[in-house]
Amino acid sequence: MQYTYKTFGTCATAIHFDVTDGKVHDVSFVNGCDGNLKAIGKLVEGKDAQEIIGILKGNRCGFKQTSCADQLALALEAALARQAEEAQ
Repeated sequence: MQYTYKTFGTCATAIHFDVTDGKVHDVSFVNGCDGNLKAIGKLVEGKDAQEIIGILKGNRCGFKQTSCADQLALALEAALARQAEEAQ
């Protein structure tokens, strides 16, 4: 299922991604550091969403309380929660 997550506190303003069978696919960020964010998308492609959450959650950008990577982790958590809710 395709998701769009509105980010908070980052240069990127949104994240588009898919989670199918617990795996992350087609991650793209709107705005932000283009090369770095494309790299994140490539690195997480096909990986287990829970694993990605564990790696990226809490990552900070400079003095900010969050980062684009942290926002991706939060987005994945929200998507998994939504999927679990819809499965019931």
